[in-house]
Amino acid sequence: MIDISDEKFQELIDDALGELPKQQVENIKNVAILYENVPTSEQRKELALRNDQTLLGLYQGVPLSQRQGVTPILPDKITLFKDPLCYKGDTLDEVREEIKHTLWHEIAHYYGLNHDQIYNLE
Repeated sequence: MIDISDEKFQELIDDALGELPKQQVENIKNVAILYENVPTSEQRKELALRNDQTLLGLYQGVPLSQRQGVTPILPDKITLFKDPLCYKGDTLDEVREEIKHTLWHEIAHYYGLNHDQIYNLE
């Protein structure tokens, strides 16, 4: 696991957001993008994760494809999980790529894509 300060991790998230295709990012509205060290026990339980499974990121909200033109008052939320992402890479560049990939994956959920559709695009 590579050790990254909170400030550097936030910088990597900001950089990743800036590197994603502009058309995907510029249409994101009312979405908080943040990070936590690890998923909460409630999140793990809600997703039915086993002890040997990890979670790199999580989209929580109503996907655009299901809103029927209505924007929720509370923002949707994309959470990136710092510790699991830092375990995925041995170098800063590897962690940077994991963050970028995970952020793209969660933004795809925001647009309404399911896991099969995301994997087909990858």
